[in-house]
Amino acid sequence: MPRRFQRFGETTTETTSEINISPLIDVVFILLIFFIVTTVFVEETGVEINKPRAATQRDLEKNSILIAVTPAGQVYYGGREIGVSGVRSTVQRLLSTDDMPVIIQADSSTPTENTVRVLDEAKLAGATRVFVSTTDE
Repeated sequence: MPRRFQRFGETTTETTSEINISPLIDVVFILLIFFIVTTVFVEETGVEINKPRAATQRDLEKNSILIAVTPAGQVYYGGREIGVSGVRSTVQRLLSTDDMPVIIQADSSTPTENTVRVLDEAKLAGATRVFVSTTDE
C-alpha cells in the first residue's frame, strides 16, 4: 500500500506500525551468554570402558575428574594417555582450581593392582573424594 503524505490541516486514517525487534535480539543474546556461562563441561576420558557391576551404585557430581584405566593398564585423562605416573600431577593441577571428586573408570577386566595404583596416586595428589565408577546393569 503506498504511503500518502499528509498536507497541513488534513487528517488521515492510515497509520503505519513497525515492530522493533532490537530489544528481542538483545534478550536472546543475553540468554545465550547466560546458558554458555552456566553450562558445566564434563571432560570425558576418551576411551571405551566396560564398567564392573555394583549393587550399591549412586550418582555423583557432574563436575568431576574422570580417569580411565584400560585392561592393558593404560591410564587416560581427557582423551590422552597420562600413565600411572601422570595421575598425581594431573589431579594436583585440577584440584588447585576446584575441589572435585576423582572418578576412576576401570574396565571390568583391568587387574585390581592397576586400579589401586591409580587410586593411590589420586589420594597422594590430595584428592579427598576418590570413587570407582560402576554400572548397575
